[in-house]
Amino acid sequence: MKKRISMLLACAMMLALVSCGGNGNGGNTSNPGNQSNVGGGSNTSANQSNSSAGGSDAAEYHIGIITGSVSQSEDDRRGAEAFQAKYGEDMVKLDIYPDNFTEELETTIQKIVNMSDDPLMKAIIVNQAVPGTTEAFRQIKEKRPDIICIAGEGHEDLPEIGSAADLVCNNDFVSRGYLIIRTAHELGADTFVHISFPRHMAYETMSRRVAVMREACKEFNMEFVLETAPDPTSDVGIPGAQAYILENVPAWVEKYGENAAYFCTNDAHTEPLLKQLVEYGGYFIEADLPSPLMGYPGALGLDLTEEAGDFEKILAKVESALVEKGCADKFGTWAYSYGYTLSAGLAEHAKNVIDGKSEITDMDAVAAALNVYSPEAQWNGAGYTNATTGVKSDNVFLIYQDTYIMGNPGHYMGNADVEIPEKYFTVS
Repeated sequence: MKKRISMLLACAMMLALVSCGGNGNGGNTSNPGNQSNVGGGSNTSANQSNSSAGGSDAAEYHIGIITGSVSQSEDDRRGAEAFQAKYGEDMVKLDIYPDNFTEELETTIQKIVNMSDDPLMKAIIVNQAVPGTTEAFRQIKEKRPDIICIAGEGHEDLPEIGSAADLVCNNDFVSRGYLIIRTAHELGADTFVHISFPRHMAYETMSRRVAVMREACKEFNMEFVLETAPDPTSDVGIPGAQAYILENVPAWVEKYGENAAYFCTNDAHTEPLLKQLVEYGGYFIEADLPSPLMGYPGALGLDLTEEAGDFEKILAKVESALVEKGCADKFGTWAYSYGYTLSAGLAEHAKNVIDGKSEITDMDAVAAALNVYSPEAQWNGAGYTNATTGVKSDNVFLIYQDTYIMGNPGHYMGNADVEIPEKYFTVS
């Protein structure tokens, strides 16, 4: 049974308002029935950041964050930069793994491991934790067991990466598999089109979510369709993968009708998909890793320079553009960026653990750290349970934020309060 994430953190939320803007997630698996409310705040100055880190002369320890590039996962990177801006470059060290990480596995591993060569390094956060992260964490632990290893959005099998990491935090692929279909049905969609490629479908998280989506479509009398698109890490690269989406969406809309809802598993596919759905018709409930920044600015031609870091203003501008284009009540997101919050919030949690303020697998503490970067977000989630063995992990947690549908006015779907039918937690 899914357990509610607990948030007994009103004081922490008030204090959080002095921190960077963003979004987050978290909770307490030991308190079923209590809902979390995860928050964030405004940017701090460089001087405030240095004082928060304990002084501008030299940091007592370092925290490393490794993400994908801006082209592959912009929100993840921006969250890492926000945490660095808050505490200073002297404390926070950033790096980027290769865009083509599947073909450059050794480079990816080495990038992560190299962080541990720094004698002052005390925590390493990888978001997204792409293939190679597990091996890198194992190598780090062999030579530097004192370093805290945290994986955000693990791509490898969760029991495997959980055996090497101190903490793993992923989106709740089981609950969301059901809720995305339920939301599409409530908005009026009669068909659900899932777009992916073999590499992603080999991941347990994504294959289980597809199975849940297929079953949920049966429950709501919707047609379920699988479409395949090129992998952006293949020879065609990101440009080729995006061109394929641009070229094929018009044909898909003609084939499945304007009452079809679409979902893609890759960030790079999201912008061209949104662009064409706005033009040709269709529904889009939320991205694989939801955010108002995920695909929408490029698809709508928005300049969000003035709104940078303020997710309430970003969401309002995206929503206004969709309404102007006649797309009200057909497009959704999480109000606060999941990728942004995960990078910054997990690093915040690592700092609290290093400072002796928190325990690494205390989910109230994780929630408080993520809370700094997502004001007023409603969250729910569950501890990860292996569908094959039934074993529940004590250091792998699954979370999700309520879905916000953009319209005039926009509205939350109340998904954080929905009880997921028990049968979906064993679908595989």
